[in-house]
Amino acid sequence: MNSTLSSSSTALPGPSSGSAAGVPPLARVTMALTGSLLAGVATSFGQAVPGLGTVSNSAGPWFVVAVLLVLAAGIGRGAAVAARVRWGRVVLAMVLGVVLLELMHVGYWAATNLRGHVDSLSITSFWVVMALPAGLLAGAVAVAVRSADGRWRGAAAGVTAAVLIGEGVRGLLQVAATTGSAGWIVQIVVGIAVLVAGIALARTPVGRVVALSTGIVGSVAVAVVYVAIAWV
Repeated sequence: MNSTLSSSSTALPGPSSGSAAGVPPLARVTMALTGSLLAGVATSFGQAVPGLGTVSNSAGPWFVVAVLLVLAAGIGRGAAVAARVRWGRVVLAMVLGVVLLELMHVGYWAATNLRGHVDSLSITSFWVVMALPAGLLAGAVAVAVRSADGRWRGAAAGVTAAVLIGEGVRGLLQVAATTGSAGWIVQIVVGIAVLVAGIALARTPVGRVVALSTGIVGSVAVAVVYVAIAWV
């Protein structure tokens, strides 16, 4: 009787296979691409909303949205696959991260011009160029956060926290006089919360050290880069 129950239970599809079959990969990617365009549109409208202007003018939230959309697309799934396939998925996730950030620019540009404001979109503009390394990093973070290795999960949380904290510190140092400090403080607090969560989810001493060190060193690096760019 036990053997009968065992064999019958293994024949049933598990929750993961059912959910994977529920939404085809192409549909997930299409929804991610659409979501990136809508994020760009929302950014343009958000700049006109009191209290949201600072958030809508910062790059950190776009980075987080790109990571979440790559996760939603599901390209980086499947840790128990051949190394060649696994690294292929990493590359695809990184490319998707770039595409998503660039589509956010397209959505922002379209919505801003439709609202009657002049905005140009050029392949040589600073933020369009910066979307290349940022998108690659966002895709890599989306894959790393799913890793079974606590070191990679810790690094993913540290990098995400660094982007938020570093930009928040730069905002307080350079533009808070014109934008206000509340939005930048909130971004720093969110970054710290992400770092704390990453340390907790790393689950191993080494993973926690990786998360903490990546968050601290990365935050300093991001802030320094922003300040240096402002001086150029």
